[in-house]
Amino acid sequence: MQGPDFDLDFKPAHGERVTVADGVERITVNNPGPFTFHGTNSYIVGRRSVAVIDPGPEDEAHFQALMAALAGREVTHIAVSHTHRDHSPLVRRLKEATGAVVIGEGPHRAARPLHAGETNPFAESSDMEFVPDIALRDGGRIEGDGWSLTAIATPGHTANHMAFGLDGTGILFSADHVMAWATSIVAPPDGAMADYMASLDKLLSRDDRLYLPGHGGPVSEPPAFLRALKAHRKMRERAVLERLRAGDRKIPDMVKAIYASTDPRLHGAAALSVLAHIEDLIEKGRIETDGPPSLLGEYRLVT
Repeated sequence: MQGPDFDLDFKPAHGERVTVADGVERITVNNPGPFTFHGTNSYIVGRRSVAVIDPGPEDEAHFQALMAALAGREVTHIAVSHTHRDHSPLVRRLKEATGAVVIGEGPHRAARPLHAGETNPFAESSDMEFVPDIALRDGGRIEGDGWSLTAIATPGHTANHMAFGLDGTGILFSADHVMAWATSIVAPPDGAMADYMASLDKLLSRDDRLYLPGHGGPVSEPPAFLRALKAHRKMRERAVLERLRAGDRKIPDMVKAIYASTDPRLHGAAALSVLAHIEDLIEKGRIETDGPPSLLGEYRLVT
């Protein structure tokens, strides 16, 4: 099976309210970058009484755009998919302005404890101040005027990542777990590859017809796209094993070969992705190293 057919045709309409489904509007923050594509998508669900999903970063223009779009409507809930700084910090101002209840899986946390001497390369990208008013668990539900959202725990990109299903519509707000424009970053210790793959399987067991992600445009054929994402990750896993068979022992050497055609600005994230695969392969007993796995470690196949 081939990898995903990514869709880069997305017009962000920064700061403008765009209707993307019945009772669902999108406003995209003007924060483009190699990890955010054209910017972070905030969603408004409902008509008279609404929920806001992922208010986004602390950005004055985006806050004003949200407030203009919400004028005359009651905001009952603010839902947060995960606690990276491009998704959650604006929660605080929006809550103060609207009085809405904030929901999410919980505060930011790593997928595993830090090893001795290890630093978290995404620490500055994480919103450590976020605390939800209501910590939803998998299957938890919130309701409004004519709508309800069900939380689907989807760890992998972060340990506290959640998608939200718009009940009765087949629409899933997939946040950063599944995006049409690129694969999700899975970077230890914040993320874990085993969790990510299990979350893909979890979504495959559902029958959603449309994904609205945290960046970029919609995923219109979720089952096929999910299977392609799984195939892509399995291909990367095989590539790591092949580099070890070819004699590579360190992650930087693997990245040079596996990601030769990738934007060099993303090689740091690529190295973390390789580390995520390595951690998973160590757990599976396929490769080994001396001490805990790290970006600077040396690896070998288990014979």
